[in-house]
Amino acid sequence: MTFSIVARDPKTGAFGVATATAGPMVGALVPHTRQGFGAAATQAMTNPYLAIDALGALNDLGAEQALHHALTKDDKADLRQVIIVDLDGSAVGWTGGQCIGFAGHLLGEGVAVAGNMLTGEAVLADMMDAYRDILAKSSFAAALFAALRAGAEAGGDKRGLGSVALRVHHGQAFPEIDLRVDMSDAPLASLEALLEQATHGGYADFFGTVPRR
Repeated sequence: MTFSIVARDPKTGAFGVATATAGPMVGALVPHTRQGFGAAATQAMTNPYLAIDALGALNDLGAEQALHHALTKDDKADLRQVIIVDLDGSAVGWTGGQCIGFAGHLLGEGVAVAGNMLTGEAVLADMMDAYRDILAKSSFAAALFAALRAGAEAGGDKRGLGSVALRVHHGQAFPEIDLRVDMSDAPLASLEALLEQATHGGYADFFGTVPRR
């Protein structure tokens, strides 16, 4: 039903999540970040506590053990999908055996992509390739967005797209970028416009004045 990317920016240490689905309000439950700990996306038959519990456990455990810790608390884990990246850039994922196909995840250094109810495996491969390509020559947020667009262009969710979200968390208790398009006929175009406003012009100037600690 959903395809997502989680990553740690190797240049700044920021954490990011970007996600898209056919249904509404994907940003409400799927993307999770915790400054200084990691980022996660929890989807399929979504259990937000998989991300909440795993990110909470990263204080004491690495990503793999934190994921295992969270999954042991969910008696319907076969219906779930979750990807996590931690402070060291370790990436882990879980795709339950009852997730609707095509379902799967790919892991790389500092990045993971996952999806279910996809048109095919190429969605994930193209997301990973686009993220790495754009990260090498542009910003972290732009790379996350590029992954979403590449996934959609490869077929994405079998049912189409209705909502998208993108979050970047770095250095503060609040996210640096936290964007949601809760329902739209053209959610990626709307997200791209929001990202432009968040990173350039008047709003970006205003955000630069927000107090930091």
